[in-house]
Order: sequence, then C-alpha cells, then structure tokens
Amino acid sequence: MKTDKQRLAAVRARDAAADGQFFYSVRTTGVYCRPSCGARAARPENIGFHASAAEAEAAGFRPCKRCKPDQPPLPERQQRLVDRLCRLIDAAEQAPSLAELATEAGLSPHHLQRVFKARTGLSPRDYAAARRAERLRAQLAEAGTVTEAIYGAGYQANSRFYAESDALLGMTPRQYRAGGVDAEIRFALGRCALGAILVARSARGICAISLGDDAEALLRELQDRFPKARLIGGDADFEREVALVVGAVQAPGHGLALPLDIRGTAFQQRVWQALREIPAGATASYAEIAARIGAPAAVRAVAGACAANTLAVAIPCHRVVRQDGAPSGYRWGLARKQRLLELEAQA
Repeated sequence: MKTDKQRLAAVRARDAAADGQFFYSVRTTGVYCRPSCGARAARPENIGFHASAAEAEAAGFRPCKRCKPDQPPLPERQQRLVDRLCRLIDAAEQAPSLAELATEAGLSPHHLQRVFKARTGLSPRDYAAARRAERLRAQLAEAGTVTEAIYGAGYQANSRFYAESDALLGMTPRQYRAGGVDAEIRFALGRCALGAILVARSARGICAISLGDDAEALLRELQDRFPKARLIGGDADFEREVALVVGAVQAPGHGLALPLDIRGTAFQQRVWQALREIPAGATASYAEIAARIGAPAAVRAVAGACAANTLAVAIPCHRVVRQDGAPSGYRWGLARKQRLLELEAQA
C-alpha cells in the first residue's frame, strides 16, 4: 500500500491481505489496529497510518483488544494453538474430550471445533482417531499379541476396535500384523494408452490402479504394500474388470462403475470423496478442495492426500491443479496427468 488513499480503502474493506503491510490508529479512541480489524469504522480524519506496531505505540497508541495488532496474525496464533492441542492429544493415553480441549484453549467448544477443523481438516475427535489408528498399526508390528496392540493403541475395548477394524486395516488385525498373510489379491499387468498398467483387486474391490513405464516396477510396488498376501494372476472374470479399468484410463471421462477398496485416514477419505465429485473435464485447485471439505487452511494436507491415492482415474486426483490452472504433482508422472486432462477435454 503506497498511498494513504489505498490504505484507507483497505481499512474500509477490512482487507486481511493488507495485514502486516501497515497499521492504523484512531485519534479519538487512542488505539491502533490491523487493516482487517472488525471494529466499527472511524471517520477518515481521525485515522493515522503507521509502518509498524512499534511506531504506533511510540506515537502513544495502545493495541486494540479485538484484533491484537501487537501479537502474531490470527492464522499464526490459531496454528500455534492447534499444534499445541495436537501434541496434547498425541501424548494422552485416552483422547481428551472436546470440552477439555476447549478449556485448555480458552475457547468455546463450538469455536474450537471450527478452528481445529480449519487448520487440520479434521475435528479433534477424528484427529484423535487417526492418531490412534497410526499407533495401532505400529503396535501390531511390535506388540506380543493383537489384544496388547489394541489396548496399547488406546482402544478401551476390543469390541470398539473390531467394529472399526475392517475399514481401518482392510483385513483382519492378524492378517495385517503378518503383512497380509492369507489375504488374496488378484492382479493383472498390461498396457494402455499411458504405458504399463497394474490393476489389483482384494475381496472388497479394486485396491490398486497403477501406471508407469515398467510393469515389473508396478508389481514390486504392489508386493511392498502387501508383502505376505497371496498375489494371484487374474481369472477370466477379473480380466473383464481389468478391461473396464483400462477403458476408463483411456476414456477417463466415462468413470468406473466397479467396487473400490479405499483405505486411508479419515482426512484422506474426505479428500478422495471430494475428488470423485469433480466432474469429468473440470478441474479444481488444491485450495478449492480444501475449502470444499471445510478445511481451507489444509492445502498441503490435501496435496498429501492426492499423492497418497493408489487408485489412478478411479479417484481422479489428475483433476487437481495449481491455483493458476497448471498441472502439478502426480504420483504416476506429470505427462500422464496432462494426457488424462487432454483426453477428458476431448470427450
């Protein structure tokens, strides 16, 4: 903001983008504020401008109690608060209640829920559940028994865990602990317009659609995901499903009407569902997806969820682009992402 006229316009618009560029003071109240302050607008002749908070205080003005211009910006303060609460949840043997977290934060439960979700993409309860799931996976690899792993991860009863285990692990806890032993996964390797393709199916549905240059590398990646599962070459029925997947890759605008085995955290699943709602031929930015799932500050986490997707085209992360509309970041290569977008545009 180079002129007082521009600064005054920013103050009238409560422009948050101007925060940090300057501060303004009000002669009649003796306070100074950020441009975005929601306080009642002052008359222009009573407003002064300052390059810094220190300059405003040196001129005899005190910080506004509403916008707190002497403290870090609100998004930064909120992020610090949420980080502190996340550490509290991580360290607790039993997840704190929303009321307990709100008391710790000095906010109402409703306000805390909104702030926490905006910064992480999850409610405190869902965040605690996701962290508990991470601990469970680690415990299953280390604990002496499955029961010890369940309680070590923070579950208070076996029944509660087993009610969630299928969606959480995609198999029984004993199979997961053993690297997928006894689980059967059918797979097929082939070629499509985008190069090599691997399609795999568990008992629940299609669990992998991978693209690449090297078919053997795609198979090794599947083996790494399910190191002790029985990988079985597809039969005639499965080959028909594979043909449908290949058709969807080569004509991505048509969609894929097959059951999917989608495994991920609560946040990842919300992102993936939002991706599936992007119409063929359309795109959305990472920021737009973050806003759609009610977590406008979680843009990086959205990008991470896109990168974690293992179902090419079925979960169309190729439709997520940068803010300027340019393609960026794709698990199976930027050239393939661009080609998929071109195929949809031609349909």
